[in-house]
Amino acid sequence: MQVEHLALSAHQRAEVRDFWNPQHEFRRLFAELLGTYLLVVTAVGAGAVDHRVHGVIGVGAEVTAPALMVTAIILSMGTVSGAHLNPAVTVAFALRRDFPWSRVPGYVIAQFVGSILASVTVGLVVGLQGGLGATRPGPGFSSVQALAVEVIVTFGLVSVVLGAASGAQNIGPLAAVAAGSYIALAGLWGGPVSGASMNPARSFGPGLLGGDLQFFWVYAVGPMAGAILAVGAARILRGPGGADAAAERAAGGSL
Repeated sequence: MQVEHLALSAHQRAEVRDFWNPQHEFRRLFAELLGTYLLVVTAVGAGAVDHRVHGVIGVGAEVTAPALMVTAIILSMGTVSGAHLNPAVTVAFALRRDFPWSRVPGYVIAQFVGSILASVTVGLVVGLQGGLGATRPGPGFSSVQALAVEVIVTFGLVSVVLGAASGAQNIGPLAAVAAGSYIALAGLWGGPVSGASMNPARSFGPGLLGGDLQFFWVYAVGPMAGAILAVGAARILRGPGGADAAAERAAGGSL
């Protein structure tokens, strides 16, 4: 038992050294760029293709496709970068002190670049169909209503992410299922109102390429406000962050 404890401690120390090793930062940033690229290709592509084939895909499949992609990305790249894929998640981890603020700008830039590249890809392959899947308030809903929904659904998403990553409730690979399942469920009811973006990067790429950034403020302010509220809820539920080794590994990857 003593040898096992010492081995575990050595492994944890190696993870800490690796996390702060600048030689691995490019891997982490590339993982965020690639992961966000795949997520947005799926989310934007589903909407663009559905518009082109006159609704054959359907709303259910449109919201399920990116949810399944998120699950796959977390399982395949989560140990490299933490698979944030979302500026709101990155900021939430930083506010919980499970992720260093010095790395936030790099992660956020990588996420936005991944979204732009994904939108360009879908535009070249499918065409600028249906506004290229840009998120905007649904028919009959105002920007304020869309903003409220983005706050609520992002609050739920970030609460799930932070909860699944905490030491008290760390569920390992099943965290990917938890996040993916929540995204699908939120999309089913929030999608008709706001598009259920929950992610500023996801909304920026298609909005930029399609020339439709009129409502981007909704998808910047809403998710960030939801993330901040989720961090506040996490503090009430689990106390202050910054001392949870499991959450730190989940937030920053362990390679």
